[in-house]
Amino acid sequence: MSATLAALLAAQEIIVTGQGLGSTKGDAAYDVVSIDRSRIETSASGRMEDLLRDAAGFQQFRRSDSRSAHPTSQGATLRGLGGNASTRALVLLDGVPMVDPFGGWIGWAALDPARIGHIRVTRGGGTGALGPGALAGTIELTSATPDQIGSVNASIAYGSRESIDADVTVGAKLGGGYAILSAGHAQGDGFVPIVEEQRGAIDRAARYRQSRASARAVMPLGEATELQANGSLLVDRRDRGLPFTGNGNVAVDSSLRLVGHGDWGWEAASWLQLRQFSSGFAAANATRTAVNRSLDQYRVPATGVGGRFEIRPPLGDRVTLRLGGDARRVTGRTQETVFSTSVDRRAGGRQDVLGAFAEASFEADPKLVLTASGRIDHWSIDHGYISEFSRTTGLATANARTFADRSGDETTARGGIAWSPLGALTVRAAAYTGWRLPTLNELYRPFRTASDSTLANAALNPERVRGIDGGFDFHPLPGWRMGVTVFDNRLEDAIANVTVAANTRQRQNLSAIRSRGIELDAEASWREWRGILSWSHTAAKVRSNGAAAPLAGLRPAQTPRDQASATLEWRRGDLRAATTVRYVGKQFEDDLNRLTLDDAVTVDAVVGVPIGRGFTAELRAENLGNARVEATRATDGTIERATPRTLWFALRYAVR
Repeated sequence: MSATLAALLAAQEIIVTGQGLGSTKGDAAYDVVSIDRSRIETSASGRMEDLLRDAAGFQQFRRSDSRSAHPTSQGATLRGLGGNASTRALVLLDGVPMVDPFGGWIGWAALDPARIGHIRVTRGGGTGALGPGALAGTIELTSATPDQIGSVNASIAYGSRESIDADVTVGAKLGGGYAILSAGHAQGDGFVPIVEEQRGAIDRAARYRQSRASARAVMPLGEATELQANGSLLVDRRDRGLPFTGNGNVAVDSSLRLVGHGDWGWEAASWLQLRQFSSGFAAANATRTAVNRSLDQYRVPATGVGGRFEIRPPLGDRVTLRLGGDARRVTGRTQETVFSTSVDRRAGGRQDVLGAFAEASFEADPKLVLTASGRIDHWSIDHGYISEFSRTTGLATANARTFADRSGDETTARGGIAWSPLGALTVRAAAYTGWRLPTLNELYRPFRTASDSTLANAALNPERVRGIDGGFDFHPLPGWRMGVTVFDNRLEDAIANVTVAANTRQRQNLSAIRSRGIELDAEASWREWRGILSWSHTAAKVRSNGAAAPLAGLRPAQTPRDQASATLEWRRGDLRAATTVRYVGKQFEDDLNRLTLDDAVTVDAVVGVPIGRGFTAELRAENLGNARVEATRATDGTIERATPRTLWFALRYAVR
């Protein structure tokens, strides 16, 4: 074969990326944290929500992970904009939203790090082109490619409390594209959530059993167009450590994305989410010797469908223009039996959001980049209802009602500037607005935790954020980076659980949550060593009046003042070791700041030793010092803890 013919064939080779159109130069104006595949592989827990704590400021409503937490408490937020369990960050997998269509929480157990190639966390609201819902930031997960995982990547681990964690991922190049299949299973006897000195005869270990599977195919449809198809299944069963408190979640996600990489870059995506959730609730007596069944939320079906389109006209190397739109519809309802009042209840509704966006990035010169975006969204909430009947008489109760349909429009914008006076230094500043529609869960579903009840509120308004931030990124050497950001956010009409009576709260709109702070991130690599550091300090205060006036000046519930994470890695070929130290500051369980959750320091460690023929033996330790990480504190003083010390022995197998 002649050199000319070989060059011609190489030029005609079709290369698929498996990714979307990618970021723009204007993203340099925002506060971004990247977590690469190498770091993902050294997680002691193997849990996505734990890895995300590398970006200090990330938090869930509870400190527990998806093995022991109640699924409805596992939202995601950043920058101290907490206060309830709904997600205030936009979470995407390959460009598709992952937020639960009914409740706004995240099914973290489905997002297995073994199949993820890269994580990108953008702190700060207003996504512009990526969709609505990013009040606190955006978390973008990208699936791994065969080059990252090899043809086979599998592991099986045995850990404390009869725990088993196994997964296998298989990748193959097919017809110019590739396919990846992944499956996993985790189960364990779990730990007793109630702290030891408060346990009674009714307390037991919180068992869990979780199975997951996913398939992904990427194939070329021409010289510059590729099709990406994703599908996943999660079957999640957990117990809350008390009789009658089991919960389950079945989640099916599927998506199609077409990406055009030609002169006119474009992409079109559609997705479908199917959910089936159930949960039981119970209340213990003061001595924890007896338990009463209080609520059986036996069926919560929900559906989310959506689509998105974007086009990038060819305007030269210095200008990137993004134009497009997106749409989403969610429907869902709760079906439950309330034993404490002998009532059968159904409640739910439907939401629609239709939006359009434009975003431009302009490289004024090699040292200066400007970016601006805007979007307009039309939303509607309709078919809302509560159907409630007495189990004794069969008659409708006074709570049974239908709610008036509502709709509105939201206009938001984001802009920033990045200036590089020196090659290693970039100074940046950004301003943004964003919004979030209250979830069907917040609008219509009451819930109960131990002896504490939280009421729904069908009259909730959307949340809206306004914020600014500024800072710098310094790259003195390859592999070395330090970033510092200061920020000031105001979340108006913030939805919080407000105390309205003894042991009773209701979801209400506060006037605002004001959150200001500083974030520091650093990374340094030297030969076989790498260090990663992240720290956030947040001063968040509630602004309120009317019925919520007692909350004015208090800190939002579940919002620590300080969070920090530090990881030290050593790697020589397949031989590796890593340790991670994390700190979470004191925070309050409740809106009135009367119930305190103590601060905590945890240490994780991982050691992997290759033993030949593609096998690696691995020792992992979570919370090595067995620190007491308090997750909840009830009004009666009962304390639940998060994951205690957990030791693992794992065997990994990889074929590159």
